Amino acid sequence: MRNFYLIYPEFPRHCLGNLSWSNIARIIRIDNPEERNYYLNEASSQNWSYRQLERNIKSGYYYRLLSTQEKQNNTGKTLPAVINAKEFIKDPYVLEFLNLPENIEGKENDIETALISNLQKFLLELGKGFSFVARQFRISTETDHFYADLVFYNYLLKCFVVIDLKTTKLTHSDIGQMDMYVRMFDELKRGEGDNPTIGIILCTDKSETMVKYSVLKESQQIFASKYKTILPSEEELADMIQKENIKLLTEQN
Repeated sequence: MRNFYLIYPEFPRHCLGNLSWSNIARIIRIDNPEERNYYLNEASSQNWSYRQLERNIKSGYYYRLLSTQEKQNNTGKTLPAVINAKEFIKDPYVLEFLNLPENIEGKENDIETALISNLQKFLLELGKGFSFVARQFRISTETDHFYADLVFYNYLLKCFVVIDLKTTKLTHSDIGQMDMYVRMFDELKRGEGDNPTIGIILCTDKSETMVKYSVLKESQQIFASKYKTILPSEEELADMIQKENIKLLTEQN
């Protein structure tokens, strides 16, 4: 109650009206004010249950989003909120709800099937605005047929989101394949008024060298994110937070 009294002035009144006391009590235990306000606003606007809020905090939801966003300008101040792809992409994604082992190399079909079986939880992990379109979505040219693992549409970004599942470390051929899928969707499936297609390669690991010297570095449409099939430990989450704090300090300087 003392913490609530001290922190309460920071909270927008309209957010508090949408939250249960359990949610509020959990949020005020967060030390970082920016992280605390993020969960306050998201839990309120997205109607998160206490269970969903607790899961997102434990999985480092805020810091996983932060790792793909360019949040600051050269003055170190937070920029105004703008709807763009980087605000919707996490790295890593946490898929502990699939109940799969850590090593699933060569079992792309297993993870795809598990994601479809747990589609509601996967949509919550993906974030705001996602709706499911199809599994093994066929896209055809005059001579060939290609099949994208999972296709979604995001009504906030107003674009298709193509997801390619890999059970190994990211390769240059994975990037080339996704680049082709994105170009094909833009030309053959993108509707009038739609924004450019986004492609997400979900892999077990990735090399920063691979990212640096590929189209991923400059692309606003193609992203590669790692995924974990278990919740991060407290040590892993602390390490993630430390890396993000160092990154932000570097950007400010």
